[in-house]
Amino acid sequence: MSRITVRRDLPVPMHDGVTLLADLYSPVGVSRPPTILIRSPYGRGGMIGWMYGKGFARQGFQVVVQSCRGGFGSGGLLDPLGDEHEDGLATVAWMRAQPWYGGSFAMHGPSYLGFTQWAIAAETPDLRAMATQVTASSFREAAYVGGAFALESSLIWTTLTAGMESRIGGASALLAPRRTRRAVLSGRPLGELDRLSAGRPLPFFQDLLAHHGEVASPYWRKRDFSASVERVAAEVTMTGGWYDVFLPWQLKDYAAMRAAGRQPYLTIGPWYHADVRHGRTANADALAWFRAHLLGDPSGLRAEPVRIFVTGANEWRDYPDWPVPGTRTRRWHLQPGFNLGPEGPGTSSPDRYRYDPKYPTPVLGGPVLIGNSEPRDNRRLEARRDVLVYTSPVLTADTDVIGPVSAELFVRTSREHTDLVVRVCDVRPDGVSRNVCEGVRRLTPADVADADGVRRVLVELWPIGHRFRRGHQIRVQVASGAYPRIPRNPGTGQPLGSGGPMVASDQEVFHDPTRPSAVLLPHQ
Repeated sequence: MSRITVRRDLPVPMHDGVTLLADLYSPVGVSRPPTILIRSPYGRGGMIGWMYGKGFARQGFQVVVQSCRGGFGSGGLLDPLGDEHEDGLATVAWMRAQPWYGGSFAMHGPSYLGFTQWAIAAETPDLRAMATQVTASSFREAAYVGGAFALESSLIWTTLTAGMESRIGGASALLAPRRTRRAVLSGRPLGELDRLSAGRPLPFFQDLLAHHGEVASPYWRKRDFSASVERVAAEVTMTGGWYDVFLPWQLKDYAAMRAAGRQPYLTIGPWYHADVRHGRTANADALAWFRAHLLGDPSGLRAEPVRIFVTGANEWRDYPDWPVPGTRTRRWHLQPGFNLGPEGPGTSSPDRYRYDPKYPTPVLGGPVLIGNSEPRDNRRLEARRDVLVYTSPVLTADTDVIGPVSAELFVRTSREHTDLVVRVCDVRPDGVSRNVCEGVRRLTPADVADADGVRRVLVELWPIGHRFRRGHQIRVQVASGAYPRIPRNPGTGQPLGSGGPMVASDQEVFHDPTRPSAVLLPHQ
């Protein structure tokens, strides 16, 4: 362990004249060691300074911890996600001009701190290594999951940003979930919820509402770095969680690097986004990664690049790749009588339910930005009349399901605008039904129906690494709401943020030989 020195509040000039502040942690007696850059909107002190600054400096690295624009002493106005490309490149240019810079650096950090890495990774050849956790190269799809809107997570984060412009970020993090839940349950139009939650209008939340449904707009082009992932030359290690809001898109980044011929490392644990438990694993992984790629010491790297925790089996497993080689996709069909099984369905009438946005279908558990997203007992939700529930026979053997999950549903709806929510649960012998993974898809007139008005809808669920134990059952829920995770769908196609009427919709889910609705599970 090296002794360290700390130089605080170093001014870093940006391209537009704004000055950002950074702290430099240096090991004593080490000449121009490799640098680790950490760019954070959450300040430079507290756990960030202790865990990242002091922690890595004591291992022989130089660490630059910088406050992003608009908070904790850094100048300018906070424009979430919008300035990290330009500001990140300006910061690297400043580092290169310093006498202590040794010519190579790494980047580290979770969530927004991981996004700042992807924002510059394709344009910095001296970036040798990246350690990213619970993050992705673009947050657009996570904000508009399945074409809906991640209401609760988006409002939590924008409420949190209200405290970033001062030094009360920690207190804001504690209060944001409670204020958000109170706001979303108020029944007010989406466009007013930031005022209820944060006490004032928040431009980022309003921007998310205004740019809903856009893919190639200038707003999102400035904030989406997924197209550049394949050009990243740095060695990348990723840590994610089965219940994290960004996991599907983190795995898309992994797939993009694999398609480009690269081999990132990937670790997925039984964690959610704000779960402090993944910090220890992520930091240990990052230290081994930086020692291997900045100091030439690969002794701490594991043999296989992919390590996942299989829930249900409660064990870690190592694999050569993701998706796990050798898995096969198996269709579990929705059956008459609310059964579920691998056999194709027989001739049957569709199942029906009514979704009323005035009394939206709630959600129990599942990925949210801040808060505990671990599986919860869903029996209370499954008892509702606006939720269809399909259950398999009792399993006679342990069944391991590892990989991407999707659903193919044949549905007829009374409104062109509606949502479909699909959830997979593990039912214990005592009847407790815990959610394992889920997905949502917002339907619009672009989802064309056949001559009978039936639409074939594909829903992408969260990936899975789970053992359904012998004696358990597999269960699938189908609904049209997950409130307040996603907002109630008014059925009218009105823009997000506006008020207006809310119209109930009648939904039919088909399961017959010509319309075999099913969930596709990857079996090992």
